[in-house]
Amino acid sequence: MKLNELHDNPGATKNRMRVGRGIGSGKGKTGGRGVKGQKSRTGVAIKQFEGGQMPLYRRLPKRGFTNIFAKDLNEVNLARLQQAVDAKKLDASKPVTEEALVEAGVLSKKRDGVKVLGRGELKTKLDLEVWAVSKTVADAIEKLGGKVTLLAPAPKADADAA
Repeated sequence: MKLNELHDNPGATKNRMRVGRGIGSGKGKTGGRGVKGQKSRTGVAIKQFEGGQMPLYRRLPKRGFTNIFAKDLNEVNLARLQQAVDAKKLDASKPVTEEALVEAGVLSKKRDGVKVLGRGELKTKLDLEVWAVSKTVADAIEKLGGKVTLLAPAPKADADAA
């Protein structure tokens, strides 16, 4: 069998119906849209319209809100840090910062900060300078003799004026 001999099974594909191409095609004139009315015209989309019934998106209650002060944190697990150290992409002798993690390819880009999570096992002593850590990470780092420095949020400008 050659590439030019490959083909679908007979009847597996069907040509699409070309509407509005003459009365003999079976889908000519009105092209399957019926006669007159808003839905027969072009450029009309009646999305979410349920024939005068209260639409679903208006029947359901509003819920929740978007916190405009939420921090968009990068999350890194211990296993990923250990993997980077083993691959010699992360220097264990220097403090592990967000910049170092981006440079090592552990993170794709900087965000509002880094939170280190506890999945996996850490075998190397590390000094972390991050936004937040989980309790298991803090215990694991300190057990190996490392240190965790939590970066404080930048002070708000209007807090000084008050």
